[in-house]
Amino acid sequence: MSFTQQLHDPIVFALPVFVLFIGLEALALRFVDDDDAGAGRYERRDTRANLAMGLGSLAITGGARAAALVGYAALYVLTPLRMSSHQWTTWVATLLLVDLLWYLYHRASHRVRIMWAAHQAHHSSEHFNLSVAVRQKWNPWFELLFWVPLPLLGVPPWMIFTAFSVNLVFQFFVHTERVDRLPAPIEFVFNTPSHHRVHHASDRDYLDKNYAGILIVWDRLFGSYAEETHRPTYGLTKNVDTFNPFRLQYHEYGAIARDVRAARTWRARLGYLVGPPGWTPSDTAPVSEGASTVAA
Repeated sequence: MSFTQQLHDPIVFALPVFVLFIGLEALALRFVDDDDAGAGRYERRDTRANLAMGLGSLAITGGARAAALVGYAALYVLTPLRMSSHQWTTWVATLLLVDLLWYLYHRASHRVRIMWAAHQAHHSSEHFNLSVAVRQKWNPWFELLFWVPLPLLGVPPWMIFTAFSVNLVFQFFVHTERVDRLPAPIEFVFNTPSHHRVHHASDRDYLDKNYAGILIVWDRLFGSYAEETHRPTYGLTKNVDTFNPFRLQYHEYGAIARDVRAARTWRARLGYLVGPPGWTPSDTAPVSEGASTVAA
């Protein structure tokens, strides 16, 4: 397989499907009363921002993945381990490992502020529909670091991105209010719209829950699972009043810079970078707006 072939991303091939389902959901909502549609409805400015952020992410992530592929290939050469892409067991193992690493990365992105600064863009919509699935970050750097163990375990580098793209395609379909609960065995094992609605909520009892990509079992195992018991309120705990994609992507970095500059000790400066969103020294004013979580 050539280098350019290895960069063929299933996400790109799934784009027409995404567009089709977004269109179908938006069309269906035209026949639903506003009270029933709730936060799942399509608001023109919000949807436009979602699509712009998705296109920007596609371009930036493509370049970042090309660079990461070179690094992964170097690590793959160094390790004596090899996992054959011709065996179905390798694909199963890779999909499971990618899903576990996604869970760990996703959880860290909600608990480490400098990582949250990138991820918060995806959570900044106050609506919840399929177009929100493409409201993606433009800063994938930490995410790419989390895949480093895979080439060292002998996973061919191109398989890492293929498996991760499969994971993201699955996640597209859980961003909807049009699907209620699925049969209990599916709800127990897999991430579903019900589980992911909880994850996108800003309600205190839902905060920092349900980090799953494909399998919700990781949340059940590691104590981060929450059942959907009431209709969520979507968005950040302190929403950013803008539809400007650049501000939505980078406002939290600015908030971090302001907090670090105002900090009086190195402990406080470090805390504002790697503490959880909402962290603040006991002798300072509350953290800048935009955090997803309350102070730890």
